[in-house]
Amino acid sequence: MTARPRLGAVEFVLRDASRPLLVLGPSLGTSVSALWADAVPLIAGGSADGGSDGRAAGWAEGPAPDVDVIGWDLPGHGTSPSPTADELEGLTVGDLADAVLGVVEHAQVRRGDVGAPFWYAGVSVGGAVGQRLLLDAPDRVSGAALICTATWFGEAAGWHERADLVQRAGTPTQVEAAARRWFGPGFLDREPQVGLRLLGSLQTADPSGYAAACRAVSGHDLRGRLGAVGVPVVAIAGSDDPATPPDRLEEIADAVPGARLVVLDGAAHLAPAERPQAVAELVRDLVAGKVTA
Repeated sequence: MTARPRLGAVEFVLRDASRPLLVLGPSLGTSVSALWADAVPLIAGGSADGGSDGRAAGWAEGPAPDVDVIGWDLPGHGTSPSPTADELEGLTVGDLADAVLGVVEHAQVRRGDVGAPFWYAGVSVGGAVGQRLLLDAPDRVSGAALICTATWFGEAAGWHERADLVQRAGTPTQVEAAARRWFGPGFLDREPQVGLRLLGSLQTADPSGYAAACRAVSGHDLRGRLGAVGVPVVAIAGSDDPATPPDRLEEIADAVPGARLVVLDGAAHLAPAERPQAVAELVRDLVAGKVTA
């Protein structure tokens, strides 16, 4: 590609280098804010204005670390600018990982700790980016939560077909199928506003950015490579996820030395939105050092 992709950046909570820095990644078709909105206050240890300790019922007693939290958006999604052809041509998951390091550097300038390690949590393609970061920038990532993702997302042909359709007819063509993949049984009836928030982010995503992300996903294949990871990893699956079923996360957990596998009952593909309390607890355990390599 001829230009580094420009990613949107969201500063959920950003204060200073005395606090761990957690970077959140989205799933294809979602904005990071739509996906992580309900989990962030629980992860950060307080709301953005410091008004609450953010602790969910049932958590272990005792102090939990405050955490700075930022997120990134795929090209043409959420807060990202409209992408140019140069940014999208030949886009790979590795290119996205490199661009995420740029987002992190900008935040770390504010914090005063440029180049320091950070924690990472990403969903689906965001989890694929996390895998690339673990391999390509091992000194930068303290540990990662890889959520509803895979070392390989299936044959490339299907991804290229989806990309071509969206390029021609737009992202609304994906809404019906996404609603089936993204949410576990009964979730849309229980939490219609969450569903509308996420499906709305899909409908407004730039078709060219979505299509380029599909093509990037089609080339993602890290099978047999994650044994080189030497930091704590928790692999989080949804029991009812048709896109990346639990065996895909089990593969990751088996490959990474010391990794932990957690399967969330009743969740499908967007676990931070469906089970924000459970995902927040797992991510906080990771940052607190309760998951060891």
